[in-house]
Amino acid sequence: MATTQERKDGEKVLVDELARSISAAIPTLDATEQQIAIATYRLLAAGKAVATEAIAGAVGVPTARVETALESWPGVYRDDAGRVFGFWGIGIAPLDPEYSLQIDGTTSYAWYALDTLFIPPLVGKTVSVQATDPVNGQRVSLVVDGNGVREVTPPGALVSMVIPDGPFGYDVIESFCHKVLFFASEESGRSWVGEHEGTTLLTVQEAFEVGRFAPEFVYPDVFGQQNR
Repeated sequence: MATTQERKDGEKVLVDELARSISAAIPTLDATEQQIAIATYRLLAAGKAVATEAIAGAVGVPTARVETALESWPGVYRDDAGRVFGFWGIGIAPLDPEYSLQIDGTTSYAWYALDTLFIPPLVGKTVSVQATDPVNGQRVSLVVDGNGVREVTPPGALVSMVIPDGPFGYDVIESFCHKVLFFASEESGRSWVGEHEGTTLLTVQEAFEVGRFAPEFVYPDVFGQQNR
């Protein structure tokens, strides 16, 4: 299996490199915008489209301030009524492959595998994740919270990851996200990586470590700087 240790001096080097490359694809947010983004995540986690008024109320800012932010950001999907139904890795409808998030008895959906690992710390909830191996169709399940992952089934599940050659841009969905998937076994993961140049495999916990950099790099005013 292609491992982080084979590529660098240790897993943490690639984790840091990946986190910084991914974070570069997200607009630089001021303190209020960070709060707007986190409120949007937390409201969408309820599995319903979210009105800008609800986001503004959660943050305590005028609706116009929320509108300005949402209109300026890539990766924000809204319905005909202007409600947000998809935002930076979370939505209210399943995609293919499907990544379901069970939070407090409600269902929402992640866009790609890494989203299932970094969103739980942002929303501050314990999340049950269900996914499907794209090679053999086998189910992958896990529980994620701010401390890590547990109850990974099958225990040997892996996550494919793009090896960055620099910061990702706003085309991150095409250049990165489509290639970040869950695999039920090393066998299926290796078969997929072998056909996709520039990718590697991480354990689920290693992939979680990549995702947990999001609060530090993207939302420092909400979560505070953390030394690693």
